[in-house]
Amino acid sequence: MNDIIVVDMPARWPVSISGAEVVGSRDYLMDARFLTMKRARVFNLCRSYRYQSTGYYVSLLAAARGHKAFPTIATVQDIKSMPVVRLVTEDLDRMIQKSLGHLHAEDFELSIYFGCNLAKRYDRIAMEIFNLFQCPLLRVHFVKKDEKWQLRTIRMIGVSEIPDDHFPELVRFAEAYLSAPNSRPKRPEKRGYDLAILTDPDEKMPPSSPATLKRFIRAGQRAGLNVSLITRNDYHRIGFFDALFIRETTSVNHHTFRFAQRAEAEGLVVIDDPLSIIKCTNKVYLAELLTHHGIATPETRILSRQSLAEASQTGLWPRILKQPDSAFSQGVVKVEDRDAFLREAERFLDRSDLIISQAFTPTEYDWRIGVLGGQPLFACKYFMARSHWQIVNWAKSGDSRLGDADTLALGAVPDVVLKTAIKAARLVGSGLYGIDLKLIGRKAYVIEINDNPNIDAGVEDAVLKDGLYDRIMMHFYDEIMRRKGGK
Repeated sequence: MNDIIVVDMPARWPVSISGAEVVGSRDYLMDARFLTMKRARVFNLCRSYRYQSTGYYVSLLAAARGHKAFPTIATVQDIKSMPVVRLVTEDLDRMIQKSLGHLHAEDFELSIYFGCNLAKRYDRIAMEIFNLFQCPLLRVHFVKKDEKWQLRTIRMIGVSEIPDDHFPELVRFAEAYLSAPNSRPKRPEKRGYDLAILTDPDEKMPPSSPATLKRFIRAGQRAGLNVSLITRNDYHRIGFFDALFIRETTSVNHHTFRFAQRAEAEGLVVIDDPLSIIKCTNKVYLAELLTHHGIATPETRILSRQSLAEASQTGLWPRILKQPDSAFSQGVVKVEDRDAFLREAERFLDRSDLIISQAFTPTEYDWRIGVLGGQPLFACKYFMARSHWQIVNWAKSGDSRLGDADTLALGAVPDVVLKTAIKAARLVGSGLYGIDLKLIGRKAYVIEINDNPNIDAGVEDAVLKDGLYDRIMMHFYDEIMRRKGGK
């Protein structure tokens, strides 16, 4: 196992840790050596983990390469959400009071380096928090209120925030951790029999229409589930349910992701689960994941501001530029020449440190294969909008905005399309995904892996009818029973 410590500026990293290679964040992201490296643990000590920053991409692409990232992107998002932090640390209350009871101050900061604190008396509470949020460097702020200690904040810290005299102990803690098995995060579990469907009644293009949601409710009843529609205002009710089905467009910096996090922390069956949202809503991750596993895509490059000049010399136009978190054909542009490429790429790079450049591959339609639990569910052809190169033309409105759709029986789908879609979906997880592909000659090319795929009455259900909804609701039922030990 290769141990890699990733920092922003290796020249300023003041120590050597036995058995670990110190690597600059840019090198880890862009050097082909790390793309092909097998079995690596990546300790991400970048100064920032904000969304789409360099530190964010270190953990994201480590996962795509099959490396173990510390912290994972899920941990990064957990720590940002104080409701999740409070939920998963509830069971630590007695230990917090015992560990801090001797203090006379009203507030206290605990630094945690690889699960340890410089003061041995805090080792147990430090390790318990580290087990919940596996990040190499943490700082936890406690306050005393009404004679009782409360965890106020927890945050990941960079190397620049570590006092110089702490580094010798940091090295000792890191070396001990690198030579020992890792603890796994703990998550509380809840019990229940109800399913919540998260919707946004005001969403202009929801993944399921109101009429479709009624079909889900009836299918849930047939499966023995009590189904309730909830909105973003029902966050506090998540713990009352057994499962969560998100039927509004997802995003990482969004309440849908917080719902998924909370539901997972409470032990619910969740579609879309937080990791699926993280993976599917970032096209940089998907590009790296598909490349790493040898799944065909149109020629694709991951670009940073430093690589723009070289990439602009391709001479192969037009090309497609994509924001990492684009959805529903938005945040995707076609550029016809070098000037347009540089202009649009600079605009996209104002939002994200990395973006996608992809060869333009025109076809009459895209395949969409729905996959649930690793098995194909439905198959559609989504045709391009009239006189447009995408299936959605955002310059128009109404029915003219969308291309036609044709749903087929799975047996009518080319075998290479089905097999490629299933393989791609299984790389992401075991939830519900929509795999977009282009069939060129006898080869299938994956364009997107979508969490939260469209399922609408009259389109995706045209072949299976009510059977489509029954299969999805029975999947929830089976997962609930499996967790309860009933199957």
